[in-house]
Amino acid sequence: MTDSSAAARVPVDSPLKTLLTGAQMLFVAFGALVLVPLLTGLDPSVALFTAGIGTLIFHGVTRVTVPVFLASSFAFIAPIQGSVASFGVSATLGGLLAAGLVYVAISQAVRLKGTAWLHRLLPAVVVGPVIMVIGLALAPVAVSMATGETSEHIGYGPAIFLSMASLLVTLVLAVFGRGLLRLIPIMGGIATGYALALAMGVVDFAPVDEAAWVSIPAFTAPSFHWAAILFMIPVAIAPAVEHIGDMVAIGSVTRRNYLETPGLHRTLLGDGLATSAAALFGGPPNTTYSEVTGAVTLTRAFNPKIMVVAACIAIGLAFVAKLGALLQTIPGPVMGGIMTLLFGSIAVVGMNTLVRAGHSLTAPRNLVVVSLILVFGIGGMQFGGGQFTLQGVSLAALVGIVLNWILPGADEDE
Repeated sequence: MTDSSAAARVPVDSPLKTLLTGAQMLFVAFGALVLVPLLTGLDPSVALFTAGIGTLIFHGVTRVTVPVFLASSFAFIAPIQGSVASFGVSATLGGLLAAGLVYVAISQAVRLKGTAWLHRLLPAVVVGPVIMVIGLALAPVAVSMATGETSEHIGYGPAIFLSMASLLVTLVLAVFGRGLLRLIPIMGGIATGYALALAMGVVDFAPVDEAAWVSIPAFTAPSFHWAAILFMIPVAIAPAVEHIGDMVAIGSVTRRNYLETPGLHRTLLGDGLATSAAALFGGPPNTTYSEVTGAVTLTRAFNPKIMVVAACIAIGLAFVAKLGALLQTIPGPVMGGIMTLLFGSIAVVGMNTLVRAGHSLTAPRNLVVVSLILVFGIGGMQFGGGQFTLQGVSLAALVGIVLNWILPGADEDE
């Protein structure tokens, strides 16, 4: 039996194991999940609900074959802020719903044309460094959280102590843990960091005291205005490209080709429908989470049903306001310590993609493509301004695609 066929077999886990692992995946995604609505003026409980609904829609479309969790997309933070300021929340949600339909259109193009063109458009020399950018571009976010820059009441010293303690426990459990302990290294790190934060008196329980036990999230209906729709539609290109990288990344971890089975057209369709559904309820756009891919890499939890469990827990927590508020009391440095490892794991997956392809990275053509993808994506290069700014993963991917298209092939190089 080959490694590939062994990895392709979905393990049958006990209900307790699946529940614990699903809860851990939600813990991993939770910090970023609620950060997007907090930055954009949307409701965090609604974001929790729409993340769960979106993940269930995705797995319904893909027939529970890909171990991914969908939640708030960072690519839309700046556009949402600009759109809310210009058109209001309701019109912005209409634009986001239209952006989700762009995914649907792209998915149908892939269904009609197949995926062979994707391999020519996105070879390993492009996909590998783009995956690295997905992880490394987020590294400053993890470091800012770990050093206390995102926490108003936690200084540098206590923040470093909490983040490194959480990271250390996670590393120890991941490398040396056995049985159930090895399954929950991230949860163990968070629990340890939270316990230390309690002992240090830096946990703020005010949100818990103010929250009701059970309440319905503040859903908001979208409205449709052409200006807001035209403003938001181009933004969908960036997370659509990132989605392809995420599918390749998780496929590299599980050793399955998700571009073929269930097919990129299905994963894009699931992502698009999830984004449109989120906008219908007043939540931010959904995307496959790199943090969860890192957690899958670390824990080797390949069973997609785990993500379905995480989605159901997310939906439940959206209605238990006090419990949701308790999760929000987890100090930023604790999550930052975990994120430093998870984002690094994504970069390693990209590096592994390059290594397995066997291309010479010192060949002039490959050197140019990889170098510019990394520097443009991580260095903060941007083109355009105002409403139409191209930067980050989307810019890196576009640069890689164009260079791969116009530069002479390996035979001509030689």
